Amino acid sequence: MKTDRGFSLLELLIVVAIILIIATIAIPSLLRSRQSAQESSAVAQIRTINTAEITYLSSNQGAFGGVPELITQGLLDSRFSGSVSGYSFTVTASSTDYTAAAIPTSTNAGRFGYYSTPDAVIRYATASSTTCVPCFPTALSGAPVQ
Repeated sequence: MKTDRGFSLLELLIVVAIILIIATIAIPSLLRSRQSAQESSAVAQIRTINTAEITYLSSNQGAFGGVPELITQGLLDSRFSGSVSGYSFTVTASSTDYTAAAIPTSTNAGRFGYYSTPDAVIRYATASSTTCVPCFPTALSGAPVQ
């Protein structure tokens, strides 16, 4: 008497094929969700930079500061000097104006770059280059984030 236990090779191949089909459907959705979360984080971090700039302005004779000055004053965490949630942050500041920009570090990190000025309206532009700060409109032509 022969008692076969276990699965045949054909049954295992069918199970593996089903798992691959499910993974093929699920992975792109998970990647889009991750990208969306990183973009939301970038918008929140730009809001944080706007708040830090206003605080810095009120305590430094009406002048804005860059990321190093905001970190030194304790208004931003030191992580802003690097990459946060797939975005790198830059602040170009003068005594009367500033532009805070969030630029995706890779094409998988985000589809858009975000920027803001003293009016505190966060705008977005298509991130055509992950290293190009000037690719963000200087005349505030980007659409506001809703």
